[in-house]
Amino acid sequence: MTSKKRGLSLEDKRKGIMEIFYEKKDFFQLKELEKIAPKEKGIVQGTVKDVLQSLVDDGMVDTDKIGTSVYFWAFPSKATNTKKQKLMQLENSSQEMKKLRADVEAKLVKKKAGQQDEERKEKLQVELKKAQEKNFALKSSLKEFQELDPDELEKLKSESQVSLEAANRWTDNIFAVKSWCKSKFFIEENQLNKAFGIPEELDYL
Repeated sequence: MTSKKRGLSLEDKRKGIMEIFYEKKDFFQLKELEKIAPKEKGIVQGTVKDVLQSLVDDGMVDTDKIGTSVYFWAFPSKATNTKKQKLMQLENSSQEMKKLRADVEAKLVKKKAGQQDEERKEKLQVELKKAQEKNFALKSSLKEFQELDPDELEKLKSESQVSLEAANRWTDNIFAVKSWCKSKFFIEENQLNKAFGIPEELDYL
């Protein structure tokens, strides 16, 4: 039992049509190619039109209407030029892709550097805030010391001395009253202190 013959692929059909043009070096109408292709290249007649159109679309076959008839043709030089053009297009596309890749990589590097700068900026802002707080505390302390200038200190000393003398006078008066009470009413000192709320350790300053 013989196996069914495998049909031609689209690429095989395209190659077969191009060989017809190269071998015969002539102009053809569609109906002529539909007769030649099945006989010489084994291409199914019903597929010739679509295959031919794909070659025209790719610029490998030229076509033009002369009078009422449409003719197709292709020469080896045409295919060579077409391949060169495609090669140039591919090279240009490759260069554009390389440029695009370089631009993207540059932007990524810039973005990464920007993120690092932002992190560095935030860190500096934190350090600056700490420095400002410390500076404020030092200024506050300095202000307190500055407020105690020599004249102010001297004034405080004078006020302290007046208060000291007044306190000692009151202490002296208390001792005098306690002495008078003890001699007049024969009351013990601890009883006097307890009765009038006088501290046992009361003394001159």
